Amino acid sequence: MKKPETEFDLRIRPRATEMVFIQIPVDSLASLRKVAAARDMSDEALLKLYIGQGLRQDLARLFSDRVIATTAQVLARHIPSEDEVTAIIREIQLEAVA
Repeated sequence: MKKPETEFDLRIRPRATEMVFIQIPVDSLASLRKVAAARDMSDEALLKLYIGQGLRQDLARLFSDRVIATTAQVLARHIPSEDEVTAIIREIQLEAVA
């Protein structure tokens, strides 16, 4: 029997964790606690959220940089003009941001 569309299965897959200790400036921690309380979250959950968001952004940027570098290498093998390759890469980067 098919479940109604309003129901869904939530599957949380546990991942290995490691405890770390960091020092945070007192005023930053106070701000973090205010934001966490306003979002009805624990301090730890908000920290994990911020770390996850920043990590995903950085990993996406690293992947994008790798794709652009690989694209430049492939183009350089097929196009003898370095200026033309540079212009194509610059155009790709501008189009991707727009």
